[in-house]
Amino acid sequence: MIERQRRTKILATLGPATDAPGVLDDLFRAGVNVVRLNFSHGDPSGQAKRAAEVRAAANRVGVEVGILADLPGPKIRIERFAEGNVQLKAGDRFDLIAKADAAPGDATQVGVSYLGLPQDVGPGDVLLLDDGLMQLQVVEVQGERIINTVLNDGVLSDRKGLNKQGGGLSLGALTERDKELIGIVAKIGVDFIAVSFCRNAQDMNDARAIARQHGCDAALVSKIERTEAIENLEEIVEASDVVMVARGDLGVEIGDAELPGLQKKIIKAALAQNKVVITATQMLQSMVESPIPTRAEVLDVANSVIDGTDAVMLSAETAAGAYPVKAVEAMARICLGAERQFQIDTDFNASPRNLERADQAIAMATMFLSQHVGVRAIVAMTESGGTARYLSRFRAKAPVFAVTRHDGARRQMALMRDVFPINFDSRGFTPREAARGSIRLLVEAGLLQAGDRVVFTSGEHMETHGATNTLRLLEVGNDGRASGLGEL
Repeated sequence: MIERQRRTKILATLGPATDAPGVLDDLFRAGVNVVRLNFSHGDPSGQAKRAAEVRAAANRVGVEVGILADLPGPKIRIERFAEGNVQLKAGDRFDLIAKADAAPGDATQVGVSYLGLPQDVGPGDVLLLDDGLMQLQVVEVQGERIINTVLNDGVLSDRKGLNKQGGGLSLGALTERDKELIGIVAKIGVDFIAVSFCRNAQDMNDARAIARQHGCDAALVSKIERTEAIENLEEIVEASDVVMVARGDLGVEIGDAELPGLQKKIIKAALAQNKVVITATQMLQSMVESPIPTRAEVLDVANSVIDGTDAVMLSAETAAGAYPVKAVEAMARICLGAERQFQIDTDFNASPRNLERADQAIAMATMFLSQHVGVRAIVAMTESGGTARYLSRFRAKAPVFAVTRHDGARRQMALMRDVFPINFDSRGFTPREAARGSIRLLVEAGLLQAGDRVVFTSGEHMETHGATNTLRLLEVGNDGRASGLGEL
């Protein structure tokens, strides 16, 4: 009996906790599919070194691992204090100074990195600092000085983030530093580029244009973490390859009570447009210090899986936590358990009609056949991974083995739920020869066995992007070869 494979993918952030020798190998064996390089921290040369180590470790372990570069974006922060931190009390006056050369802060005032902040706020607005732990209410704006009343007691320290409750800040998503970093990550050879604090489709289009100018074919990830992004959700999803539910800043801006419903809305919107979706932030936060997750965290991860997310992400748990490998093992275990409870209920009557692309139509027909005939696997011969992405949207019981010779395509498919990328060079093969060769490879790897029924998709013209137009129903023989049961 072939063991069931985990379908939901795991994205893990790299950092000091993953730099020790052997940790990357252990993370990949534990189930990491994609790693995240957070360019908000460290320097680009250090992140490039990590990327090279990822490629080497993935090769040693024998797995496909994608690399996601997360751009810093226009994160608004307060500046530094003369003493490192201050104690604030509710009712006190505390000013923010939007000035490039503001003096080090004290218990009465501190500088702020976004010099346009005075134009974006007014009396009555609530400003949230340090992920909402400290709250200020704007009383008055006097030139570059924002006069506030402290709403709660607390300690405020250097360089903490700042959000405006309800959103409404006018700064764009791509800073000059982000634009420089896109050129750097293009040279590194990343597979995904995440755009932080995107507001609309234009932010994503601008990032894509800059990446392409640098010869970078990375998939573009929109991080949904601003109120404006929720308002423009449909157009952002359309302009993205991947969507991330970035629950940290989003929860601060819109409030925790709205977050669960919005998470479901974002996942649903991404799947409706055939886009890959990641759920992120504090999923196993207690495992930064604990070797086991809380029950609430287990339920959080499981509910994301049941909602249909493609991937779940670990941040500080792996980047700076005491138990990075255990965190990945726990995440994998929870995902697999949730998938056993996941009810496949594809409504083909609600599926899109009048499909313009042949590969989309083949994907829909493949899923219909796999559900009604009963197959062990779907094998998709693909160039770019597009067919695999369409197949993954239907959430079939059968795994999708996506076969391609292109390294970049395999690494991008590593983020797709239900999809398992396989290295196979089909150059010079006819479609029938490619079917026999790829299925023999899967049998040798222990992923298929004699008697298994398989749906195989390919194009009449091999090595052509978007050319999938053929579907075959095959059965694996005792000799590991496939024999045809039918063809469409």
